[in-house]
Amino acid sequence: MVDREAGVKGFSYTKEILDELVASLSRERLHTYLAAARGDRARAIRLHVWNTAVSAAFYGPLQGLEIALRNAMRRELAERYGPSWYDNPNAGLDKGALDRVTGARSELARAGYGNEASRIVAALPFGFWVSLTGPGGRRASGHKADYETTLWRPALRRAFPHREKLTRKQAHRPLDDLRILRNRIAHHEPIFARDLARDHERILDVAGWISPGTATWIERHDRVFDLLGSPNSMEEIRF
Repeated sequence: MVDREAGVKGFSYTKEILDELVASLSRERLHTYLAAARGDRARAIRLHVWNTAVSAAFYGPLQGLEIALRNAMRRELAERYGPSWYDNPNAGLDKGALDRVTGARSELARAGYGNEASRIVAALPFGFWVSLTGPGGRRASGHKADYETTLWRPALRRAFPHREKLTRKQAHRPLDDLRILRNRIAHHEPIFARDLARDHERILDVAGWISPGTATWIERHDRVFDLLGSPNSMEEIRF
């Protein structure tokens, strides 16, 4: 029997199906969706499906940006501090950054890989690279790191050659916001309430600061705009 919480365009959410989905996904997980749907369980489930689809669509653009970012930053840091720049004390990395390098080494060792610079760079997460555009935290010595002096001015500002007069803070703000978006997607959390069009624009903007051609490539091969551009796009998502 189909109750009033029905689906659309050929798929109906029966009470039994909705009960199973709520039990499977958990009411705690669906709380944000149910609140947005004003308690309508079928609408909440469709919103969950749309959230999953748009999260998947963001994966490619975020991946393209992350790879371009880490390669550009690695290039400039290696030019200044050598191939193993993360081990050079003159780079002034804070304890958090050094712990992440140690963690990357440990993961590579457990997987049976060597600790070549290229492997370590690839194993470092997006948050690591974003943190290098921040002010820096405490060093192992207890002294405050100064990324403006040790990283940004001598090296990292050149990782964004297509954005004139870019300051460290101007680079950090959009990157840190995209880090939050990436983490929410990675942990399967709701992102539908964000300004996703602006997030998409930020990805293209920052990628363009690094490489305009890369930004164009990302834009032409992603599906974010398709999902955001149609007012009925959410209603067209299906299981």
